[in-house]
Order: sequence, then C-alpha cells, then structure tokens
Amino acid sequence: MTEERLRRWRLLLGPSAEDVAQLGDDDQRRDGALTGLYGGGSDRGAGLGASSPQLHRWLGDVRKYFPTSVVQVMQRDAVEKLGLRQLLLEPELLQSVEPDVNLVSTLLQLSRAIPARTRDTAKAVVRKVVEDIEKRLKDRLVEAVRGAVDRSRRTRRPQLQDVDWATTIKANLKNYQPQHKTVIVEDLIGHRRRSRTAAMRDVILLVDQSGSMAESLVHAAVLGSALASIRSVSTRLVVFDTEVADLTDQLSDPVDLLFSAQLGGGTDINRAVAYAQTQVRRPTDTVIVIISDLYEGGSEAELQRRVRELVASGVTVVNLLALTDSGTPAYDHELAAKLSALGAPAFACTPDKFPELLAAALRKDDLTQWAESEGIATGR
Repeated sequence: MTEERLRRWRLLLGPSAEDVAQLGDDDQRRDGALTGLYGGGSDRGAGLGASSPQLHRWLGDVRKYFPTSVVQVMQRDAVEKLGLRQLLLEPELLQSVEPDVNLVSTLLQLSRAIPARTRDTAKAVVRKVVEDIEKRLKDRLVEAVRGAVDRSRRTRRPQLQDVDWATTIKANLKNYQPQHKTVIVEDLIGHRRRSRTAAMRDVILLVDQSGSMAESLVHAAVLGSALASIRSVSTRLVVFDTEVADLTDQLSDPVDLLFSAQLGGGTDINRAVAYAQTQVRRPTDTVIVIISDLYEGGSEAELQRRVRELVASGVTVVNLLALTDSGTPAYDHELAAKLSALGAPAFACTPDKFPELLAAALRKDDLTQWAESEGIATGR
C-alpha cells in the first residue's frame, strides 16, 4: 500500500489507528479537527466543548486545512451533532464560518433568538450567500423570463431602436446578394413598445416556511427579488405556515425579507392558495408557483377544489416540491399526484432549472413534457 493511501486511512480511522502511518504537522491539525467533531475510537470523544475560543480555533483549522465543500459539511455537522446553535449566535464565531445555504437556514430558524449585537453579523453572513446565488442565477432568470414574455410580441413594423437584428437577418437570408455581399431586408422584425408601467404577466410565489423548507425559502427570496426587477412581470411573494404573510413589499432586499419570515410551525397550503385567488387579476396571464413539500395540515379537499378552479379559469399552477440543490426531497406523493391530475404538475426543481421552468410556464408550454425533456422528476 502506498504511503499516501496509508496516510488517508490514518486520517479516516483516527488516533486509534496511529500505528498505520505517521502524520506531519498539517495532518495532525486536520486529524485534530476531525477528532473534535466525529470522535474515532476510544481515544476520541472530548468533542469541541462549549468554549467559544476553542470552537473559534476549530473553525479556523477547518477553513485552513479542508476545501470549502468539506468545510460546509463539517460546519453543518458541528451545529447538529454538538448542539452549537447558541454559539453560532456570537459575532466572532459567525465571522469565522464559511457561509452556505445550510448555515443561512440555521440562522433563519434561530432569527428570533439572535441578540441585537449579533444580528448585523448574521445579516452579513446571509447577504454573502444571497449575493452568491444572485450572481449564479439572476441574469439567467431575467433573460429567460423576458424572452418568454416578449415572444408573442414580435412585430414586422418595429421602430428602428426596437429592431431585433439577429432575427431580422436570419429571416431575410433568402434575399442574400452574393455579388454585393449583402442581404436585402424586406421584413424588419422587432418588439412592440410597451408602457414602462404595464406588466404583461403576473407571477405569484407561495412559499412554505415550515422548517423543512428553509433552503427553498432562501432561493425563493433571491429569485423573487430578481423577478421583481423585470418590468414586464408583476411579482408577489407570499410565505405561509398556518398563517399567510405577503412580503411583496420587501422584495427589493431579499435579506430583510428572509429575516421577516417565521420559519417553523405547521402548514396550511389551502389558506395560502385562497389568498392567491384574491390576487388573481388576469387568469390567463397569471402563474402561481407553490413551493412546498405538500404535507398539508389544512383542508386537502378545499385545496384541491381551489386548484381545480384556478386551472379552469386559465391560471397556470405549478407545484415545486423543493427549490434546492440537495437532491430529491421528501414530499406527500399522494397529494402531488392528485394536484398533477388537476392540471397543476409537481416537480422537484433545482434553483438552476427554475429560470427555464418559469419561462416554460409563462409560455404555457406543456410542463410535464418540458420536465421529461429536461430529465426532471415529476411528483406523481
């Protein structure tokens, strides 16, 4: 067995396997960080303890000796395994962590307990993650939605500043004149001008804020904020547990929006959908996205009746069982199948796929066919 493989086995097995290989100084620090969190044989078990300075050093070692993806896993395990939630409410510790969506979810669940001296630090951690998600997804979402909304508004008599030159040239290639090396343009293709204040589509995001949906709420807040920046779309974001809160007026700052949410509690999807019904102005131009694992604590029969009415009126209703990167979610398969049969399909959607999914919904594409073509699992 090579020296490198022996070294890896030694780090995996911990101090109880110290005869397997000798560790250098850096590896001893790595081993110490792993020992503090995971133990390992009779020699392990002291844990990180409740000392803030000790935890602060451990966080520093973890960030120094492990890649970011591993750091995030170890931090999450530390919070869960060692009961360190209260310690993460201390500013000096929050400044030491590697921000990620899971840490943000923990902070949001603890938001009511965060003391005033730590709140600004906690918000800075959340803002870092929000900005990372925005960088990854905002431009794609804006481009996909604008393309879907404007698709039906092409005109062959545009003003010069509204000409879509790429589409115009492609449409007139049949008129190419080789001797002059030019295209004779017979038809100008572009977009009709629209009022700066007139939205062409309405999107209502209904977001389950029960504890299990924390990561989905983070992504929904960021994506909702991006949608709100598009003039051609009117966006509402509503969170719910057993009560309903319309947070649309906070979409300009997703961090403040997230700290306004109240994670935890039960789930009454029917009540949230009832509220959404009151906000529908133009059924055929409205998309309602329910982001929930569909474990209904309210009236399932009433929920199905409302969804049936919305779909019959022309509203596009979509159920997202989760909006996360963390794999297939747990959800109520039976209710998902019933809602899908009513014309409100259910999907497990990653944030990266959300722009294309929403664009397909705005175009009124067959969402089940779209999901199958994209390899997205449907909840049925």
